[in-house]
Amino acid sequence: MIAVIDYQMGNLLSVERGLRGVGADARITADPAEIAAASTIVLPGVGAFSDAAASMRALGQMDVVERRVREGVPFLGICLGLHLMFDAGVEGAPAGETIPGMGLIPGVVDRMPAHDAQGTFHKVPHVGWNTIEPAGEASFASPLFEGIPAGEYFYFTHSYCAPVVPQTLAVTSHSVAFSSAVRFGEAAFGVQFHPEKSSDAGAAVLRNFARFAGEL
Repeated sequence: MIAVIDYQMGNLLSVERGLRGVGADARITADPAEIAAASTIVLPGVGAFSDAAASMRALGQMDVVERRVREGVPFLGICLGLHLMFDAGVEGAPAGETIPGMGLIPGVVDRMPAHDAQGTFHKVPHVGWNTIEPAGEASFASPLFEGIPAGEYFYFTHSYCAPVVPQTLAVTSHSVAFSSAVRFGEAAFGVQFHPEKSSDAGAAVLRNFARFAGEL
């Protein structure tokens, strides 16, 4: 069973429907015991980094999820779920400070700038369709992107973005280049885009993940 984590924010139903639409058994749960027992974990997210981290800690979810991911349980973080995989984020933190994430991937999730290096204005939030490109030669050899070509379009909606790091699988550019997909260890992935809103390409990502996790 795929546990879709309910931490009292986010687009839970659309993610659950997306997973069920590709044939997986997905269930929304806030119970740390159910999350600990799940064979696969999905962490969706729409909301602020600080609020999500505080809610997950208050509900007893954060430590459970981090432990299970480090144990090698298949995991997919979506949008804010990807952000929470990193060391920390600035969203909702006092000026000059950060909010701790799960610390699976080094780096700080920061606000996307409104201007690129040439001074050209880019609308923030970054909302709409954009392409993903492999971060390295072997990046799209990941099971998450089986059958998905470089330059495929996915749907994004976010104001904060994760840096490009050695764990980055795919990169997208808006005002800056940012991680649009990451991998931790063998079985944990994060995507900045919303596969549940990304038509056939998004469904393919969800299907690939569910198949990789042994849920299909």
